[in-house]
Amino acid sequence: MMGSMAAFTVNDTLVKAVGADLPLFQLVTLRGILATVLIYALAGHLGALHLRFPRRDKVLILLRCMTEIGVTFFFLTALMHMPLANVTAVLQALPLTVTLGAALVFGEQVGWRRMTAIGIGFLGMLLIVRPGPDGFSIHAIYALMSVVCITARDLLTRRMSAEVPSMVVTLATSLAVTLTAALASVTTGWVPVSAESGVLIVAAAGFILMGYLFSVMVMRVGEVGFVAPFRYSGLIWALLLGWAVFGDWPDPVTLLGAGLVVAAGLFTLFRERARQDAANTRHT
Repeated sequence: MMGSMAAFTVNDTLVKAVGADLPLFQLVTLRGILATVLIYALAGHLGALHLRFPRRDKVLILLRCMTEIGVTFFFLTALMHMPLANVTAVLQALPLTVTLGAALVFGEQVGWRRMTAIGIGFLGMLLIVRPGPDGFSIHAIYALMSVVCITARDLLTRRMSAEVPSMVVTLATSLAVTLTAALASVTTGWVPVSAESGVLIVAAAGFILMGYLFSVMVMRVGEVGFVAPFRYSGLIWALLLGWAVFGDWPDPVTLLGAGLVVAAGLFTLFRERARQDAANTRHT
């Protein structure tokens, strides 16, 4: 899980670096082509390319692809205009938003302890994207919108049956994002790609494949309740890479907000695991 988070954060760093020279949609298209080819090759090697699952799951995959398109646009737009660590810190609220979304959409029970943690986590998010005299910046709103889209994506993923291969979902998502970016790039035009940018794009595609691969591997062999907290290691990578590559370091208020979000998320994961353990004990 830590390897997956490291790979995704390195990918974000490379994309942010290349984004200074290339239009966003061109960048996403080029990276997407490479990533899709690599994912297709990996899925074929694993024998995971089949559509032998219910039609309902195919509809869920389509909806998931639509949310991933929103994630890509909102997240990368925010990433181009905000420090890496700040955007990454906002994403650490996902365990909180998914828990709240599951309660609102699926009627899952959420006790007062987890609801309190969710409230504290949202307070931390406000400290990270705190509004100025004129309100929230548009890029801070984009970061928050990416959290909304990721939450919807994860809730859709929860509804899929176990018959759906993970690599099929990954391949469909990558292909959908790439095609959408290619169509959108017509409106912004393309510019020549330097050798340095080309190398960074290839590297970004490789790291995003590693991130997907490691996350699939850990979900197959690891206990979710144990490995999920290690997702927060991505924030450490974002802090280090943001400082080393871009010279950014969050101010104390932002660090405090990130700390509240992480603490609330860890507590929520702990309570969820305790609830599942109690339920398993009752059944046995």
